[in-house]
Amino acid sequence: MAYVVCDPCHDCKYTDCVVVCPTECFYEDEMQLYIDPIECIDCEACVPECPVEAIFHDSTVPNQWTQFIQLNAERASVLKGNGGNITEKREPKSGPGCRTSPGLVFSPPAG
Repeated sequence: MAYVVCDPCHDCKYTDCVVVCPTECFYEDEMQLYIDPIECIDCEACVPECPVEAIFHDSTVPNQWTQFIQLNAERASVLKGNGGNITEKREPKSGPGCRTSPGLVFSPPAG
């Protein structure tokens, strides 16, 4: 069992969650973050850190996002070999598909 990053992360990539992960099991591509289900130890530390509420235990992923269980496993596996591991907080992406939680204010990076 593991935690899964789902659709609300797509095009946002808030990285608050990666800094609290004791096993460094987060991976990223240009669109979103993924959790490696083999490395995840079910500690739940990442869940409250996600400002867009995109992280769910694989047994509680909402029905409309169940495909993300397999997607996280597949993408983490591919990205593991390509240096896609992420362990430090970065500026969020805020792409066109990013949906923020109520009350969350996104400040794009200066420049």
